[in-house]
Amino acid sequence: MNGSVDGANFRGEERLRKTRAFPIVVSGPSGAGKTTLVGKVIARDPVLRRSISCTTRGPRDGEKEGVDYFFLSGAEFESQKEGNLIEWAEVHEHLYGTPRDALERALDEGRDVVLNIDVQGGGQVKKCFPEAVMIFILPPSFEVLEQRIRDRAADTEDDIYRRLEDAREEIRALPAYDYVVVNDKLDEAVVAIHNIIESERCRRTRYDDDYIRQFDTNR
Repeated sequence: MNGSVDGANFRGEERLRKTRAFPIVVSGPSGAGKTTLVGKVIARDPVLRRSISCTTRGPRDGEKEGVDYFFLSGAEFESQKEGNLIEWAEVHEHLYGTPRDALERALDEGRDVVLNIDVQGGGQVKKCFPEAVMIFILPPSFEVLEQRIRDRAADTEDDIYRRLEDAREEIRALPAYDYVVVNDKLDEAVVAIHNIIESERCRRTRYDDDYIRQFDTNR
């Protein structure tokens, strides 16, 4: 196989008929490139699904309801907290959360689900789903991170300062993650993340016992 979309589809579908689906948490500081990486990884593997979070912040240019986020009022978000959110957190003065029903439905269908969430939410997902794979995205350096944030030209100086302070705090959570991917060259980081997912699908513990039992020669 050459790593094409068709190849990823064949290999993934073959394995996922025998293995349990799992959540994939992707976290990292603002400016690390998480959203771009997640989009490109999902595009190369049709077995994957992206978890759509709900948030109280307003949509940015180009963002669509139900595609990028579920945009909720404060009151609507509070009602979701009553049993349907796996995790929620306040990030940059806005609330974000992961709906449980959509995630569990995708897992039941045999789809691995990628969650692009902050470290607070990542920890809560791991508690609910111990089988979750935790991937932390780092920039090549803190200087590069600051430049990426400034290049957006969308934040005030106070916002930039807050994001950089938040980044330092988020990076302290790195020991809780299974893997680290440095997003220096985008294409290489995409391949690294996809290779992690492919490897995790091969874990023995993800195979159903009934499938393994058929090879028991002592029966």
